[in-house]
Amino acid sequence: MLSVETDLGIEVAVLHLHELEVTEPRSDFDVEIAAAEAAARAGQVGDVGPARALYRRFGVDPTKHRPSNEALLRRVRRGETLPRVNSLVDVGNLVSLRLQVPVGLYDLASVQGELTVRLGRPGESYAGIRKETVNVAGRLCVADDLGACGNPSGDSARTMITTSTEQAAWISFLPMAERGLRLIYELVARYGRGLVRVVSQ
Repeated sequence: MLSVETDLGIEVAVLHLHELEVTEPRSDFDVEIAAAEAAARAGQVGDVGPARALYRRFGVDPTKHRPSNEALLRRVRRGETLPRVNSLVDVGNLVSLRLQVPVGLYDLASVQGELTVRLGRPGESYAGIRKETVNVAGRLCVADDLGACGNPSGDSARTMITTSTEQAAWISFLPMAERGLRLIYELVARYGRGLVRVVSQ
């Protein structure tokens, strides 16, 4: 059973996604993407403040290391579109953009032991999805028994979501209200073809 530990005194929302059928990007998700991008350009998304405050709490300048939610928002406001990866990652990016909450997704088949939200250890890093090395020393990160595998700015190649993923951990690095949880339930069921269990919110 999925469990995520943290001793940092922060609230994270943890969801267990199971019975997933992850596919290549779905064309029927285009309308959701278009609506989210239009809302972002009109300023009708969540507040970037809480994610920035989370970074500052642990001594990280959010203007130098952007939370993933704000990086997506800035991308869309520049006139670019949300990146399309696969059906589940696309849902995660859309939710992150709309709610302005950093989201991490972790393939549980690639996770060793329990996941922990902690500060990175001296010299700690991991291979990123689009970056060779992501340094997390002294920064908020997600780790398993093998070491760090994600942070609120980006996930790792080791535990990334693929079309082979059947179970995943969804970690929102800020608390989730019921409205946000309902959005996740709906989108994961429709486009990730999976079920959602709340571990903590």
